[in-house]
Amino acid sequence: MQNNVLSSLKEHENKLLTIWSQLLLENGSTDGITEEEESKEFTSLLLDALRISNGNNQESEEFEKVHDLLIGISSSRAKRGFSPRENAQYLISFKEAASQILSELERDPVKLYDANLILGSVIDNMTIMTFEAYMKGREDVISRQIDEISEISTPVIRVWDGVVALPIIGTLDSSRTQVVMENLLQQIVDTGSSIAILDISGVPAVDSLVAQHLIKTVSATRLMGAECIISGIRPEIAQTVVHLGIDLTGIITKASLASALQTAFDMLQLTVVKRK
Repeated sequence: MQNNVLSSLKEHENKLLTIWSQLLLENGSTDGITEEEESKEFTSLLLDALRISNGNNQESEEFEKVHDLLIGISSSRAKRGFSPRENAQYLISFKEAASQILSELERDPVKLYDANLILGSVIDNMTIMTFEAYMKGREDVISRQIDEISEISTPVIRVWDGVVALPIIGTLDSSRTQVVMENLLQQIVDTGSSIAILDISGVPAVDSLVAQHLIKTVSATRLMGAECIISGIRPEIAQTVVHLGIDLTGIITKASLASALQTAFDMLQLTVVKRK
């Protein structure tokens, strides 16, 4: 069904942008210059698509360009901190601005109803797309933050020639154990260290699963030709290990990092003395 009213929106593009910008400001759904440039491009492409197809073929090449741009805008807004509601409000405000102009252009209630019906269908479909793109954008942010936190929370420190230490903070799970193991083994290779210290002072509790992860890490370290020392064994952790019947036989354990470092010096036949 042809609707010349929708086609005529292109002639009022600047006015539409002005009204839309005002609505976005009132709703607090904009962040300034970046948004303004995105909105101009989106408005231009969408009005071109409506002018060519009148909204009847949302699978056309013109609408594909609009959809691609909208996905990029939604993902960008998600990364800039907009909420799902604000992201949806972006398109709802556009529909409201376009409806205002349509009301001024068409006095025939039937034609006006048809135009708003088509416009609503187009915008509603795009709103669904924005939610999907928004979720993808947030997932990318969360994934990046998880990677950054993992890197920060599993630093391998070279404390002496031949000795590296890895302080573990927080709970160990299977995925994090894999990161710990990879970082530690890579650092052993890079530095040629023969002793690795795992400090678990920052681990809130040790259960059978955490203990198994620690044992796997120790075993992997030994396969690389290095000895592993576990430090930070607090009294409550020692009691838990005994209570659970966890076998740490053959693994060197120390109460503190300082004690573990002294043991490492002894293994390397090194002596640290105070200068007179």
